[in-house]
Amino acid sequence: MSEFPASTVLGYPRIGPDRELKRALEAYWDGRSTREELERTGAELRAATWNRLAELGLAGLPSNTFSLYDQVLDTAVLLGAVPERYLEAGDPYFAMARGTQGLPPLRMTKWFDTNYHYIVPEIGPETVFKLDAAKPLSEVREARALGHETRPVVLGPVTFLLLAGALDRLADVLPCYEELLGALAAEGVEWVQLDEPALVADRTPAELAAVRTAYDRLGGLAVRPGLFVASYFGDLGESLPVLAATPVEAIGLDLVRGQAHSVLGKIVVAGVVSGRDVWRTSPELALARLHAVSDKAGQVVVSTSCSLQHVPYDLDAEQHLDPALRERLAFAEQKVAEVVALSGREFTGTAPAAPSVELIEPLVVEGRSLYQVRAAAQAGHLRLPVLPTTTIGSFPQTGELRAARAAVTAGTLSPADYERRVEQEIEHVIRLQERLGLDVLVHGEPERNDMVQYFAEHLDGFAVTRNGWVQSYGSRCTRPPILHGDVSRPEPITVRWARHAQSLTDRHVKGMLTGPVTIVAWSFVRDDLPLRDVVRQVADAVREEVRDLEAAGISIIQVDEPALRELLPLRRSSQEAYLEWAVAAYRHATAAAGDRTQIHTHLCYSDADQILAAIDGLDADVTTIESARSGARILESVSSFGRGLGPGVYDIHSPRVPGEDEVERLLRATLEVLPRERVWVNPDCGLKTRTYEQVEASLANVVTAARRLRQAL
Repeated sequence: MSEFPASTVLGYPRIGPDRELKRALEAYWDGRSTREELERTGAELRAATWNRLAELGLAGLPSNTFSLYDQVLDTAVLLGAVPERYLEAGDPYFAMARGTQGLPPLRMTKWFDTNYHYIVPEIGPETVFKLDAAKPLSEVREARALGHETRPVVLGPVTFLLLAGALDRLADVLPCYEELLGALAAEGVEWVQLDEPALVADRTPAELAAVRTAYDRLGGLAVRPGLFVASYFGDLGESLPVLAATPVEAIGLDLVRGQAHSVLGKIVVAGVVSGRDVWRTSPELALARLHAVSDKAGQVVVSTSCSLQHVPYDLDAEQHLDPALRERLAFAEQKVAEVVALSGREFTGTAPAAPSVELIEPLVVEGRSLYQVRAAAQAGHLRLPVLPTTTIGSFPQTGELRAARAAVTAGTLSPADYERRVEQEIEHVIRLQERLGLDVLVHGEPERNDMVQYFAEHLDGFAVTRNGWVQSYGSRCTRPPILHGDVSRPEPITVRWARHAQSLTDRHVKGMLTGPVTIVAWSFVRDDLPLRDVVRQVADAVREEVRDLEAAGISIIQVDEPALRELLPLRRSSQEAYLEWAVAAYRHATAAAGDRTQIHTHLCYSDADQILAAIDGLDADVTTIESARSGARILESVSSFGRGLGPGVYDIHSPRVPGEDEVERLLRATLEVLPRERVWVNPDCGLKTRTYEQVEASLANVVTAARRLRQAL
């Protein structure tokens, strides 16, 4: 095998600088283009990426990091782990990702502690693994035709099986990896990257034994490329000596979130340029980190800490940002340039000291009246039926709305005309919900581009980009705001629209806010303050908004915290402290509400059953939570939940319309574990990504099923 290149990245954005992949996917899904046209767009994006990385001087180019939907789903296809029920679908790949009218999709959840969502593989005792290496092999050939030799990137066997909850199938899946390595070696591939991010979390002795088994076996193959096992999102800890004792030649260390360790005789791919934020790398700190590992390894390669898919493409597209702020920033293209520059420097300097342990005084946890007191006051004031129906907040964002928003930015539509357009859309949403028979209404959020960016645009301390798109899942992209200074709220943000919506109906309309943890989690956050202090500043602003909504006559206020689980540290030793301050921040944001004001919160697609005690600690009166997409697995954990709960009965990330009987079955399952007076009826998440046709049909079935069951109780 050849020497490992001196500089590389673990992955790169794949949606296209102008979201070309998003548009191609949605055109294909809508029947406006063919699969061949979609594949052509993918090939063009891959070629542009390889050519640009080479132009920037990067020595080691990755391949197989592109995906039409998700890299974990790609791995399931690679290994033949496609459940039989999807094989008859017109396009099994997208049927697993999005479902069809008669076939629900696979479960989806968060990729470790990021806002990227992956499709959870479904592996049972009957799953037969069979390699389909067409994708990684074809990308190697594509790149070679352009003059580039690449390093294929594949999700490693241990992480893949841990994500699927099927580590007991390791012996069955390893032959596929052996066959893949042989095929890549026959193709002339010198190096393969196997991603094992699960190894930076706490691992049991049995799991560590699986790591040893897997890489002893793969490393012992007589004919194979060089093996580079990449870890990221933290420190390898107890996994490192196990991995280092196997025959793999290269190990990736995240030196932004982890520490330098001794791996004598191995190549260390040193992640010193952060792939998780947009801040410029300190050359002095990066060189010191490289120096700290240089005498503990056989060779040191400069790299990013993880894939750059978590940051936007290019800072040059953001000329509107304040020049002083721009000087502090680096997006994917600038980070590649940093990697290349560092690889040409001598690794000298003083090794960075281990971070000091910050002694943090516990936050005072604020509280409202006891839940039983509040529940009685709210029941008398709100007068809702048993099994009240509602939605999570957003309604479809139509092309007309997006065009109007863009026209205001461009100066071709006056703010007054835009506001009238928003008011018209709010009235349309209110009338639709009244006609469908929903009990608690929402205004639909037509004025909001995103549940975090909208608040960032109205809070001091934030900057927003124009083209800083990052993939969340499939074709869904977000523009994370840049939280660069102290946060404050100059004036009310949502009160005007909530008041207008409530004036249109006699039914209760929820005020809709994003919680402090989620606003911070889904932003690129300043690194000069402890995260909990930044969250507390945002909580102060949310608290002011809650107080003003209540004063405006809004009796139900939803403060969403879908990122509460997402920010949970991967190591158990740090989790309790995080949950303490995160819960305290939420309670600070909502504690000013009176007893008659019903506080809701919402969590989705985030394995919330793992932090149910913390969710209970938020002390919200009602929690709505994803359940339909994950097969109601949350119901196994909520029997002791002491407040209102709405496990979702409608998966909004699929275009399929749930039937009345399907919704009723999910509701009956909920009533088996919760008393009826605490059960709410709602979708899994907001409806922004769906069409009005899908939404009307789905909500009509939800309301009908709830009424039918209500009459039967």
